[in-house]
This record gives sequence, structure tokens and C-alpha cells, in this order.
Amino acid sequence: MSSSSSSDDELGGARIPIGQRPEWSDVRPVPQDEGPRPVVAIAYSGEFRETMDYFRAVYLAGERSPRALDLTGEAIEMNPGNYTIWHFRRLVLEALNVDLLKEREFVDHTASHNSKNYQIWHHRRWLAEKLGPEAANREHEFTRSVLALDAKNYHAWSHRQWVLQALGGWENELDYCHQLLEDDIFNNSAWNQRYFVITKSPLLGGLQAMRDSEVDYTIEAILANPQNESPWRYLRGLYKGETNLLLNDNRLTDLCLKVLKTDCSRVLALSLLLDLLCNGLQPSEELKEVVESMRHDRSEPSNANLAAVICSILEAMDPMRLNYWAWRRSNLPSEIC
Repeated sequence: MSSSSSSDDELGGARIPIGQRPEWSDVRPVPQDEGPRPVVAIAYSGEFRETMDYFRAVYLAGERSPRALDLTGEAIEMNPGNYTIWHFRRLVLEALNVDLLKEREFVDHTASHNSKNYQIWHHRRWLAEKLGPEAANREHEFTRSVLALDAKNYHAWSHRQWVLQALGGWENELDYCHQLLEDDIFNNSAWNQRYFVITKSPLLGGLQAMRDSEVDYTIEAILANPQNESPWRYLRGLYKGETNLLLNDNRLTDLCLKVLKTDCSRVLALSLLLDLLCNGLQPSEELKEVVESMRHDRSEPSNANLAAVICSILEAMDPMRLNYWAWRRSNLPSEIC
């Protein structure tokens, strides 16, 4: 953290007003100009108003000094969302050639209470970039600690992905994703990170090299929890841009068949099957029989194509998206089975 010895009384720890500190006696504070008749005047506390008045003074003067750095620390403690203060702090840090490892301690402390603050994460990225590849492990440890408390923290995931691409640390990332999914198979952020790793990691060979084993991994996860949408989405992503591979992989139709034979929620399996049919899948007789047995509307012609039957089932099974499934049925390709 930045030094605060000038702001805290050594005996009691009480804050000394900036105007009473000897090192600031030469500075004339600059009050905020709200105009002669502010519509909604903000009731700032006295400490906040004074701190910002002195900050404006050093900012306008372009002062790059240890006291200016300390002042930004105080201002950030009061309002960590002020982008201008963070920007000025970076200018001062660079001008003074400050030990950036100490600055990282300051950021650690500030982020511990503000883990969803854009400005802090932006500053942390700047700091990690300055420190270079040697900072990668520490940044991964930091994001891991944040995600342990909030598994869906977008800022932490975004920062982690940036660190991987800019500074490295890919070696254990797939294992980390696996562990997160072991802890919570419904963690869609972990599924997203897993896809990021298999498609971006320079160590794994890309999606083509990983597809086969990842399909097996995902199918196992789906069969354990068929109602979990994340692995179904992940499975589709494994065939992105490869429709022929999608249609020719019997594991997918076998998966749909297994799920449809259970008493679990079948919406996701039917949705995938519908897309496969719309892309040219030729269904087996067993698959047709299983789907036919699920029909709610027996008034529908028995010769209706399988995709239309699935849409009808989904309209009844998924009423929240009834209009969507009705739209899908009205827009089915005429040539499908």
C-alpha cells in the first residue's frame, strides 16, 4: 500500500486533515465547481471533499511526487471507482519509478473489497503488463482466490484469460477447469473457460486435436445431469463450423436417445435432435419410435415429419418458449425427415 504515515496519527490512528499536514502547506486546494445553482448538490463528507480538492490541485499542476502518490491512495480508498485518480496514479508511478511489487500489494488490498470494480482490474492489467511474464503465476493465484468466493466474476475471468494469452501459465489451466467442474458441474463460467483453453492453448493442439476426448468428457457430464444446459452448449461448440462432423458422429444421436429414454427433462436433447434433423440427419427407426411415443398431440397426422413432431412436443414441454418452437415448426425445411 502507499504510505499513509502523514495522514494517521501515530498514537491513536486518527486521520489528520490534509490542510493541517505540514507537507501540504504550500498547496492551495481547488474546490469542485458545481456552478452557482446546482440542481442536485451532492452531500460529500468533509474528508472526501477536502481530499478531492487537494487532488484537483496536484492533478491540475501535473505534480509527480511521493505526496501526490500518497494522496491518490487516500482518494482511491474513499472512491475506488474514480478513473481519473487511477490514471493519474499510473502517471505518478511511472514518473517516480516506484517498486511495482509494492504497488501490487496496494492493488491486492483495494481489490479485496472491490472485486467488481472496472478501474481496479484495468489498473491490475497495466501493472501485470509492466511486471511481465514473471507476474503470471501471481495473477493466476489472485484470480483463483477471487473465483473461489465468486465463481461467476466476469472481471476475474476476463483478467485470467488476458494473463494466459499475454503472460502465459497454460500448463495447469485445463486441470483447473476440471476441478471447478468437479466442484460444480453447473458452473457455466468454467465450461466457457474450458472451451477457451482447448481452442487457445498453444500446448494442446487446438480444437481439432481435442475434439474427440472432449466429446467423451462432455457426454459423460450430460448423462450425469441431462438438465444442465452448459455441457449441451459446450458440445455444440466442439463442432463449430463442422456440420458434417456433427451429423456423422453417432455419439450425439446415441446421447439423445439415452436421454429421451429417461424420465429427466428432455428439452435439451430434443432441441439438439431438432437441429441435427434440420441439418440433414437421417434418423434411425428406434429414434423415430422413441420420439413418437412422446407425442402429446395425437391429432397431428401420423405421417408428419419427425422434426415437426419434435416441435409439437417442445411446445407442450417447454411452454416458456412455446412461440419459439411454433416458429421453428413453421420454418422447417421441406426436405427433412
